[in-house]
Amino acid sequence: MAREKFQSEFVINASPSLLYNYISNPSGLSEWFADNVNSRGEKYTFIWDGDEQSAFLMKSKQDTYVRFQWEDDEDTKYFFELNIVEDDLTGDVSLMITDFADTSEVEESKLLWESQIEDLKKILGS
Repeated sequence: MAREKFQSEFVINASPSLLYNYISNPSGLSEWFADNVNSRGEKYTFIWDGDEQSAFLMKSKQDTYVRFQWEDDEDTKYFFELNIVEDDLTGDVSLMITDFADTSEVEESKLLWESQIEDLKKILGS
């Protein structure tokens, strides 16, 4: 089944460097994205309620973005990206999420991201 690309943007009151730590390293990700996260090289293992799912860190740029691809999506164009955007005029920092979902599940996926980002904001005091 074909998937649809979607993006969601969330204002986060935190510095890009602090936010980057929470989106790029296992200890940061385990505080809001999954129950536990382990990494070995470019392979990250995300654990939710005892279920594991692995992803590869495809690209990253310090204090700017990370792009992962689920192991199940290897050899496809599908990925998820967390991109830190800083407004030049206001200095506001936001997190732009890019992800793919089955067309019938896009709204559900957006709601899941909203819930996870709310957890991240609480941790950051944002």
